[in-house]
Amino acid sequence: MMGKKSIADIGPGQSEAMEGATSLGDPCEVFPDASSHYYETQVRRILRRFLQHRLAVAGGCVVILLLLLALFADVVAPHDPLALDTKLRFIPPFSNAQFVLGTDEVGRDLLSRLLHGGRISLVVGMAAMFATIVTGLAIGVIAGFYGGRVDNILMRFTDTVLCFPQVFLLLVLAAFITPTVVSIALIIGLTSWMEVARIIRAQIQYIKEQEFVQAAFALGASGRRIMLKELLPNAISPVLVSATLNVANAVLMESYISFLGYGIQPPLASWGNMLTNAQSYFDLAPWLAIFPGVMITLTVMSFNFLGDGLRDALDPRVGM
Repeated sequence: MMGKKSIADIGPGQSEAMEGATSLGDPCEVFPDASSHYYETQVRRILRRFLQHRLAVAGGCVVILLLLLALFADVVAPHDPLALDTKLRFIPPFSNAQFVLGTDEVGRDLLSRLLHGGRISLVVGMAAMFATIVTGLAIGVIAGFYGGRVDNILMRFTDTVLCFPQVFLLLVLAAFITPTVVSIALIIGLTSWMEVARIIRAQIQYIKEQEFVQAAFALGASGRRIMLKELLPNAISPVLVSATLNVANAVLMESYISFLGYGIQPPLASWGNMLTNAQSYFDLAPWLAIFPGVMITLTVMSFNFLGDGLRDALDPRVGM
């Protein structure tokens, strides 16, 4: 009949390709370009989705700019942020070419303090995000992988910590430690991991039921290998989204506790303690509070927009 071929009708090259495909079980190994082409198109699809999210692109550009300014604050800042001159107190913004954003109550340049304060706030945010992701990832993966009693214990502990407001936990912990950049970052990270743990646990439970993971179990792979090689790489998307959102949360938390006097201590500048110092002079020099407030708002919004864009770009269920 037309349309049917016998084995004799298949040419030598086609026969070898079919034998290779049968023995290897993966067409990508017979046609090596297939895997690389698929990976490339996946990357392009994610990039296209992200670029279509205009707010995410804008947020990403602002985040990159803020990180560069924080990294090169020593070069960009026009003055020493700790240098004071009481003769130059309360110079209004945009009225003096030497002090573009004005000066504070002891004559320090506000622009220089904003740049160096941004460095501290962003370092605290990044370090706290790392602590949050590592803690949440470890608890979420272990709970999702082992299930049963281990899952119940870890999730009940997570629920217990969630019962306490984060700001309350931060203030209690900050009251018993010496406030430094490292200690503030750690206490923020160790009080922010609960949502990450719950998200990762749900993702691991779903991935664990997939056929490739069951095949790894059947082949006798160890639990550690399955967690590190099979589960974690496939749960990376929510981790990336949680990382960006947690930086925004950490910057905000650092501002809270610094504003209340338990965070970064003067003379070091952070956006939070700059707001604290500005309270007494708001009627006389409102710009001392406005500029740090604008920087905190801009940073938090930018990281949130970036996280929203990454979530939409990495989620296969969202069509764009």
